[in-house]
This record gives sequence, C-alpha cells and structure tokens, in this order.
Amino acid sequence: MNIKIRLTLMNFMQFFVWGAWLITIANYWFGTKQWDGAQFGLIFATMGFASLFMPTITGIIADKWINAEKLYGILHVLYAATLFYIPQVETPNQFFWTIFLAMCFYMPTISLSNSISYSTLKSSDLDVVKDFPPIRVWGTIGFIAAMWITNLTGSKASANQFYIAGVAALALGIYAFSLPKCPPSKLIEEKSTITQKFGLDAFKLFANYKMALFFIFSMFLGGALQLTNAYGDVFLDEFKLFPIYAESFVIKYSTIIMSISQVSETLFILAIPFFLKRFGIKRVMVIAMLAWVFRFGFFAYGDPQGNLWMIIFSCIVYGMAFDFFNISGSLFVETSTTPKTRSSAQGLFMMMTNGFGAVLGSVVSGWMIQKYFTKAYTNIQSLADHVKATTTDPHLLKFLEDKGISVSGNGDLSRALDVKDWHNIWLSFTIYALAITILFMIFFKHKHTKAEEKAIEAITH
Repeated sequence: MNIKIRLTLMNFMQFFVWGAWLITIANYWFGTKQWDGAQFGLIFATMGFASLFMPTITGIIADKWINAEKLYGILHVLYAATLFYIPQVETPNQFFWTIFLAMCFYMPTISLSNSISYSTLKSSDLDVVKDFPPIRVWGTIGFIAAMWITNLTGSKASANQFYIAGVAALALGIYAFSLPKCPPSKLIEEKSTITQKFGLDAFKLFANYKMALFFIFSMFLGGALQLTNAYGDVFLDEFKLFPIYAESFVIKYSTIIMSISQVSETLFILAIPFFLKRFGIKRVMVIAMLAWVFRFGFFAYGDPQGNLWMIIFSCIVYGMAFDFFNISGSLFVETSTTPKTRSSAQGLFMMMTNGFGAVLGSVVSGWMIQKYFTKAYTNIQSLADHVKATTTDPHLLKFLEDKGISVSGNGDLSRALDVKDWHNIWLSFTIYALAITILFMIFFKHKHTKAEEKAIEAITH
C-alpha cells in the first residue's frame, strides 16, 4: 500500500478514537449517570495532567529503547482496554482515575503519530513540509467522522461511545505493528540531567519578561480551549428541557452541529498565511482571542430556533480561535528562541496551553458552574415553571422519564434534577476571554523582527 495512504489511515484513526467520546462524554456524565457537575471539570483536567509528563516519558522510551511504531501500537491497545472498562465504572472517583489512565495511554500517541509520520516520510525521500499537512488534515476528518457516528447511532449519552472508540483503538493498535519501522534514534545523551531529559530546562525562558508574559497568557487562554469541548454538546442537548425546542434538529443532532467547529478548523488553516502576512503575529494572536470572545458570546445568546445562526457562527469562529493562536504562538516561539532551546520552548508552549491551562480551565469551570450556575429542582412544578411548561406537557414528562426520574402524586421528584443556567455560564466565559484579550493588548508589547518576517514569508510560499 502507498506509504501516504498508510499514514493517512493512521492519522484518521488517531483522532477518530478520541472524537468518538470527547465531545459527548458530558452527556454520559450529566444525563446517564447524573453525577455531580463540580467533579466533571476534573475529567477534562486528566488530559492536562497526562500531557504534563507522559509525552516526555514515552518520547525518551522511543528515542532509546523501542521502535516508535511498536510503542504507539502498545499504547493504543492499552487505551482500548481502558475504554472497554469505562462502562463498568460506578462512581465519579473511579471514573476520574479510569479516564486519567486512558489519557496517560492516549495523549503520548499524538506526538508519536507525528514522529512516525515524519520519520517514515523522510525515509521514503518525501518532503515533510509539503506532504505531511495533507496527511494530518485527515486526523481532523477522523475526529468529525467519529462525532457523526456517535450521534447517528444514538450513542452520545450512552456507554456505546466508549465501545466505538475502544474497537477503533484496538484496530489502530494492531495496525500500528504493520507500519514501517521507526527504530530508536538514541539522540538523548547519557550525560543529560533529568531536568534536561524532561525538557524542564525550558522554564529558564521565564527569565525573559516577554517570553514569561507570553507563556502566562498562553496558560490562561489554554483554560478556554477545553470549555466548549467539555460543555458544548451537553449545552445544546439540554435545550430539550424547553418543550418549544424538544423536537428540533439541533437537539437530535447536537454532536453533528458541534462538528462544524472541526470543519471550520480545517478551513481556517488555509487562511492563516494571508492573515499573518497582512496583520503580523501579535495581531493574529489578538484576532484569535477575540474569536474566543465571539465563540462564547454567540453561545450565550444562541438557541435552536430564532437564534440558531448564533450557534452556527459560534462553531465557525472556533476554527479561527483555535488555529490562529496555536500557529501564531508557535511561530512566535520559533522566532524568539535560539536553536538550542527551540524544541524545549515549543514543548513548554504546549505544556502551558494543553497542560497547565487545560487543568486550570477544567477544574475552575467545573467548580464555578456547579456552585454558581446550577440549580437543583426537587419539585415538578418549580421545574415546570422554569421551562414554562406544565406537569402534563408530554415533552417535559418524556425528558424526566428519559432521566429515570419518576413523579410522585404530590408533585415531588424522586431525586433532584440539576438545571444549568447556560446563558450566564457562557456569558461569564465571554467576559473572561475579553479580559484576557484586553490585558494581552495592553501588556504584551511586540514588534516584528526580521526572523518573523522570514518565517511568515516561508509560510506564505
């Protein structure tokens, strides 16, 4: 089989096994399990925790002791086994540790898949810069395909989403052993310190005021990255509480609606060269931050009928918000560091956004939503008032029935039903993103350098 096709299949499956549950896990947590919302933030924090150390550990192993494709396959098999076990978990604490274990196996495979692709393309005398992007874009397509399959099979609130991901991960793990050999490069020097091996010496960059400021803002913006992944689908799904929206397309196919974000992501990548050449790195960063403001703001005022366009636009601007900051930030790091510290600095950038930032955003948002924006209804009439319905409304009763909640003769619910104030949740995220943007514009003083102009010129050609 053509080597490009083989790598394309690997990249497609790499993100398929993540997309099958990442966007819909909140429906399982809040809808099927009815667990506490404050603890849900910790579930998305597991990705940040795992990203802090696992990619480095597996990178060292692949560099010194074992072929990258074999390690990649082993990790996916272990990831699959963990996914198969998730539906058996009965408590939030056990769920946290199980997802954390799954993330410890999965997160390193993202960087390993890139390493395998680079190594294989180079050994086949192909141009990495030219040939890898068209291969990598199939990863996003795989993520979208997984979201659609989970939604169309009626699995977005059930344990089936983990089985779908598990079967695919097992197949990918087995397939990985057939990939071209990527033997250890043994590039890590024996005399390297533990600090150097883990890339922690990059923290010396904090001694530079501008770099320190950039990394701090990266962390705070990274806190916003997982918010819509964590809560976007369940936000749309909970519109079924309102009878006027209960049978709308958005409710039935909320995951497909959310997949517009990933489609947008692939399209905005094509626009980056134009924006960088016209506006420069700092302004592109600011545009990305403003896009996050609109991402949350449109969600705050959107609904499945009259303001459906806001939900659609929110998904569209996500591509700009995500791509523009990640790529312009990476370019800033690339042009502001020396060759000796460049790789470590890029690792630190990823650590601050996907590690510390993800943990910060996930934990704080979970606590904040549960404490300030969630109300527990114990009486059917109070819930009916909330949704502007009556106890005889068939949509409301069906919703309660789907939740496994029976209504007693006196109108009390058998257990409390949590209802979230999504408007103010998204509004608070909007204010947060706007504050970060304004502070960044004020404190991050930056002018173009010749190195940046050269890097931008290279991208645009």
